[in-house]
Amino acid sequence: MPAKETLFGLSLLPYLLFLWFLTRSGQAPRLALIGFYLTLLFIAVTVPVGIYAERVYGLSLANVDFLHGSAEFFLTLANICIALGFKQAIQGSQSQND
Repeated sequence: MPAKETLFGLSLLPYLLFLWFLTRSGQAPRLALIGFYLTLLFIAVTVPVGIYAERVYGLSLANVDFLHGSAEFFLTLANICIALGFKQAIQGSQSQND
């Protein structure tokens, strides 16, 4: 069974391909695209913070509330951008149809 780090690395590849195709298509709402890229920021923040939690506190990130909440902020920000981006796109499409 592969180590969790290997699986994590492998799971990043499809997401990066998704971002590449989405960006190249030019059809994604700009704010939503920013949100998808912010998800990468969430990952970039979570990995070192998780390592810090294990080394300093001897606990997983999920068990160190102030670190976990701080890291999850970036995921929340990404999700808000994605939702608002698609909401704006839907509203823009509906107003063009009217």
